[in-house]
Amino acid sequence: MQARIARTVLSHALSLALLGAVGAAQAQEATPSQTPSQDQTQPPKKTTAPANGQNTTNTSNAASPASPEQSKTLGAVNVSGSYRNSIQFQTDAKRDATNVTDSVYAEDIGKFPDTNIAESLNRVPGVQLTRDVDGEGVNVQIRGLGTDFTKIMLNGDQLAVASAGGLNSQNQNREVDLDLLPTEFFTQLTVNKTPTPSMTEGGVAGVVDMRTTRPFDNPGTHLTYSAQGSYNSIGKDTKPRGSLIGSWTNKEGTFGATVGYTASRSDYDVKGFETVGWTTPQLTAAQCGTAAGHCSPAGGSWVIPGTVPANAGLGLTQGQVINNAWLLANNPGLTTSQIANALIPRLGRDAYTDGTNDHQSAMASFEWRPSDAAHFYLDTLFSQKEKHFDRLDMNLVGRSGQLIPTDMQVDQNNVVTQANFANAQYFLEDRPYDQHTKFYNINPGGTLLLGDGDWKVDFQAYTQRSWYRQYAPSIDVQTPLNQNISVNYNNTGGAYPTITPSVDLNDPNLGWQYYRVNIQNETRTTDNKGTRWDLQWGDDSNNLRTGIAYDDVTREIKAYDNSAAWATAVNAAVGANGWGKYITPGKDGFIAINYAQLMADTNYDYLNATAPLTTAAASGANAGNIEERTWAWYLEGNGKWDLDGHELRVNGGVRHAATDQTIAGPSTIGTQLQYITLKNSYGYYLPSFNAAFNATDDVILRLAASRSLTRPDPSAMVPNTNFSDPAAEIATQGNPKLAPYLSTNLDFGGEWYTGNEGYLALDLFGKRINGFTVNGTNLIPFDQLGIPFASLTDTQQQAINLRGGPSQAEVQVTQQVNADGTLFIKGAEANWVQPLDFVVKGLGVQANYTVTSQKNIGAGVPAQAIGVSPHTYNATAYWENYGAMVRLSYTWNSAQISSTANQNGLPFAQIKTDARGQLDLSASYQFADVISKPTVTLNAINLTKANFRQTITYNNAAYSYYTPGYTIMLGVRGTF
Repeated sequence: MQARIARTVLSHALSLALLGAVGAAQAQEATPSQTPSQDQTQPPKKTTAPANGQNTTNTSNAASPASPEQSKTLGAVNVSGSYRNSIQFQTDAKRDATNVTDSVYAEDIGKFPDTNIAESLNRVPGVQLTRDVDGEGVNVQIRGLGTDFTKIMLNGDQLAVASAGGLNSQNQNREVDLDLLPTEFFTQLTVNKTPTPSMTEGGVAGVVDMRTTRPFDNPGTHLTYSAQGSYNSIGKDTKPRGSLIGSWTNKEGTFGATVGYTASRSDYDVKGFETVGWTTPQLTAAQCGTAAGHCSPAGGSWVIPGTVPANAGLGLTQGQVINNAWLLANNPGLTTSQIANALIPRLGRDAYTDGTNDHQSAMASFEWRPSDAAHFYLDTLFSQKEKHFDRLDMNLVGRSGQLIPTDMQVDQNNVVTQANFANAQYFLEDRPYDQHTKFYNINPGGTLLLGDGDWKVDFQAYTQRSWYRQYAPSIDVQTPLNQNISVNYNNTGGAYPTITPSVDLNDPNLGWQYYRVNIQNETRTTDNKGTRWDLQWGDDSNNLRTGIAYDDVTREIKAYDNSAAWATAVNAAVGANGWGKYITPGKDGFIAINYAQLMADTNYDYLNATAPLTTAAASGANAGNIEERTWAWYLEGNGKWDLDGHELRVNGGVRHAATDQTIAGPSTIGTQLQYITLKNSYGYYLPSFNAAFNATDDVILRLAASRSLTRPDPSAMVPNTNFSDPAAEIATQGNPKLAPYLSTNLDFGGEWYTGNEGYLALDLFGKRINGFTVNGTNLIPFDQLGIPFASLTDTQQQAINLRGGPSQAEVQVTQQVNADGTLFIKGAEANWVQPLDFVVKGLGVQANYTVTSQKNIGAGVPAQAIGVSPHTYNATAYWENYGAMVRLSYTWNSAQISSTANQNGLPFAQIKTDARGQLDLSASYQFADVISKPTVTLNAINLTKANFRQTITYNNAAYSYYTPGYTIMLGVRGTF
């Protein structure tokens, strides 16, 4: 095991000094007027984030053994019943915390401010969302880093969801899809932007903890219901959504239970345009006007024929030689260089997605408080999601196609703006998706106050499992060549090119031919379990804490492929029946496939069920399994001092995490599929320090410094070994020895609290991160590759033996390696929350702005964080009075770089995402004098119908464009 301590002696000295100082402060400040477990800085009738940044899941924030009333809120997160009070809770939580944190609270049981967990987090400064093509928030990003750098926790435990992200995602890193979890079951979301020693490691960007509802969050007997109808402007029909939550506590305040169920169905309907990248011609020497060689850039895949074929269209004469003179004559105004570098879509296609998205979730939570000094709980959560949709696209073949350009024009970047293309060919791709995701989590735990209350023990365990299954067959048919098909191509304006064919692509009798069919399935499983124990000496303001934690986290991806067998069956069925039985006119302007009939005639169900394993999924995910077993311990001190009338709160200490990794996956060795297992271990010390100083009664200054880590990308570690030569000297393989990302972090900021829920805040932050990876080469002895020697071919075995045998023969392995480059991210967050009762009673605003920048420092390969907008802001205006509430929110993200370079084989090609803003409305009115006090609710999402658009390097080279439309939800909720 590698044991790596912080790089300077200062971090050790700081931790030891802080622990000693906190012990002294605890001894000095404990007085008979204040019980050891009571924090006098917190309001007595509600519970917010602890002053030391501890997790609210297992922490008593206002528990006094002498007070039965306070014992009822041990570990509780009270709800308020109004949007404005939920903001007040957020403000108090930020003020009382020692570390840098932001929270979102439920307005009431079953009533979160937004309809999606991710959307609620999007209102927190520094948080961005990745969205699916239908506009729904899926993953969160914090402070200029991608989704895999954010640690997501559920009730204080690690969370993993076995899904692949949105439609075009191939999530296989450490992302967590939040659209699986219903907002109705949550009472608090906390974004920790600076770590504490007791906090689970793994989030360089931040740690998000999501707290589910419990009985004593709202003592008494309650039955809460809600029902909504949802209308989407693309799907143009109404879908249902509803929930029922019952909660009960006994009159003694010792036991309670909460159970809930929620279900929803929504449209998954999107219109769009896709190109799957751009490409350039591969001109021959004759087309370049040279005797030999090429004049086109490397990576292009558009092939212009050497002669005009029969029936090419546009009146071209069969047999004409297409050489340099012909190209220049038929594309007047262009030079040879412009033609050679002309950029066209690889697959320019209109794309449509049509289907439904179903969610069902259930929860149960139980609490037992046998005395003021004991609190036990059991939280359970089950959720499942099913997506059934058809994805259709009609593709103009650019890559590996044989378009003949005429009258072509290009701009200064050689992007084609206008052309008429002869010899065009189209293919239809029909993909009926069937996706299933299931998840459950069970976490028991408790809190015990020992002795006279100076000692507190928190303990919790959890077991969690998630399954994902995707069946996504594809059925592709194409137009034959030599059918006089041409297209008019116009890219002179608009969000994407307009492509007009010379034929009716909605005609089933156009001569459609078999192109390909695929059975490519994918399954994913996550299996997490663990426990943690925390011991505290002192009260919640001045204490010493220590604890241990164990986490066993497993993720497995399996890929299956039976395309060849289905292709044989399809060709046999089509040979007997013709395509006429399976092709019909479509509703989207081009043909559709009667895939149900084709599947029935080709024994699809059997072939799908018996598909054999393969090494990679159609989504691009590498098949494999990774298990990470981590033991962690920490020492932490928390102190509060009065410095001449100014309060200083400090939290600090050190955490050590030791991880053992077992990584396995399939590899094709010779002609056989072999499972290869590799191992690795590492450990790190992670010191942290947080301080909050009350400069005045209303101004708090903050300083934080820490070291944090995010574990490496699992997809870069799974074996997937391949030999590229008969002597087994050269191979490609995943790298199990990748080191984690390590970040040194510094924060400085403060807040001015203006009264009620109002405050102004500014936080400056910086991160120095190393551990980014690049392709590299390592010399590795054969017996360390995890490959059975007997699985090699005879030739390879002989070559290995000639080089000294398996233990001596080295193999040149190309794999991801840790680069020397360091990424420096710096930024600022500004936040303003202001009630405006002096203007109109009940009126208020919330606004925040975040700016980040990044640069490489030091030597080595440059590192880059992608997929993050450097500028974001959120603005919300709200009014709440007379039983009514109206909230209007606008979120904006600036343009961003979304991929590395060298896309589609073109060195300069990089995917970029356009800036986007979204406007949402939420309104409600409560009939307070009616039984159950029903509240009528109205939500309007994406009122301006903002679209999603990506490009390849240049603004007029569209990569994708999606129109999700707007969604209106009308409903009612109430409580008995």
